[in-house]
Amino acid sequence: MLDFHHRKTEPKRRMRDRGIYLLPNLFTTGALFAGFFAIVQAMNGRFELSAVAIFIAMVLDGLDGRVARMTHTQSAFGAEYDSLADMVSFGVAPALVIYEFALQGMGKLGWIAAFVYCAGAALRLARFNTQLDVVTDKRFFQGMPSPSAAALVAGFVWVMVAYGITGHAVRWLATVIALFGGLTMVSNFRYYSGKEINLRKSVPFFVILLVVLAFILVSTSPPEVLFGVFLLYGLSGYVDALLRRIRHKKPMQAAAPLPGGEK
Repeated sequence: MLDFHHRKTEPKRRMRDRGIYLLPNLFTTGALFAGFFAIVQAMNGRFELSAVAIFIAMVLDGLDGRVARMTHTQSAFGAEYDSLADMVSFGVAPALVIYEFALQGMGKLGWIAAFVYCAGAALRLARFNTQLDVVTDKRFFQGMPSPSAAALVAGFVWVMVAYGITGHAVRWLATVIALFGGLTMVSNFRYYSGKEINLRKSVPFFVILLVVLAFILVSTSPPEVLFGVFLLYGLSGYVDALLRRIRHKKPMQAAAPLPGGEK
């Protein structure tokens, strides 16, 4: 009887293991829809909506993984689905948005810059997926995360639209932004991940106050604040690499022997 019960319940257990969890994948689907919506609106010339949609995709992408971990609904399907959605929302969508906004009038250079960004996002995601089990320091990402690079591009477009600046007038700056985002994603620079932040842990009152102030600051002028934040984040990897190089050179210079054997 026990053996029969085991044979009866085993297929159900295997089906449950291979099942698709609804809650986290709803967030992933929302992020995918936002990325697709950004592409459609860029094709229609509504670039402000495109930029906002990319930021919404970034928020939803940050929630799906945390929701999956908190509710213990992680799955291989969810991981693959999330990666494919990220490629659309943070790879294809930003590349097409900035191309439609400023780069399409630059000929080959324009679509090459957009492709560099798109390829950088694909390579960044592939490297991230293959190094999940070998990364020792979870505090840092290797290369700029694709959602942050997408936010940088979307923030730039949003600021230009908010100030009434046409894409043609800033096409060279747009080229730099696209190339910077694409190449920084595949760099070896360190970027703070924030993964050690525990949302279940109690925090001092001033932390809540800082969160409230951050929301107020963003609400006062979303395009400028968001673009400034992600521009600084993008530059932080270069600053960190420079500081680490300087700190590494100082011990070497101190240990170097003086000329002529002097002590």
